[in-house]
Amino acid sequence: MMEYLTGEKHRFGRIEVVCGSMFSGKTEELIRRMKRAKFARQRVEIFKPSIDTRYSEVDVVSHDRNVIPSTPVDSSAAILLLASDIDVVGIDEAQFLDDGLVDVCNQLANRGVRVIVAGLDMDFRGRPFGPIPSLCAIADEVTKVHAICVKCGALAYVSHRLVANERRVLLGEQAEYEPLCRACYQKALAAEARAKATNSLPTHHES
Repeated sequence: MMEYLTGEKHRFGRIEVVCGSMFSGKTEELIRRMKRAKFARQRVEIFKPSIDTRYSEVDVVSHDRNVIPSTPVDSSAAILLLASDIDVVGIDEAQFLDDGLVDVCNQLANRGVRVIVAGLDMDFRGRPFGPIPSLCAIADEVTKVHAICVKCGALAYVSHRLVANERRVLLGEQAEYEPLCRACYQKALAAEARAKATNSLPTHHES
């Protein structure tokens, strides 16, 4: 056990990204790594975007209701200011932060900080989301985690939005999103297109 903790304590600066769809366990994995670092007596601090108030305005909370205290921030620059004298920095829901997060994480890692980032790599349309893709490119380690497709049980590919809202950022849970594999996602899009076409057809009234 002591050898394990020593190895944890003497990691050099690095960037670790945990990404995937909703309900894939990203936050769960972030909390696990942060708690392990804290157990190894490292100085840790976890940040999250201030707009994410789904479970708590302050804490980071996983879908399984595991909780860890955090500091809400409005911008990536705030992380750099607040992370002095910290060994391990965790960042949850990083897709909601600005693109400056890439440079912030690089600066932290270059000065010896271990940075653990969790976030969605794609939005509900399957498009690269926020700074996550760029962080994956510069990361020392990328872990892609998967939810289970609610339609067929395969590994999920994307977070499919269930409500009619085209805003890119829409906080939600199981009532608003479902994890789908690529095949089931394509079927869902086709069904939505058919429904939209049907609803847009003109109604003919007899005179």
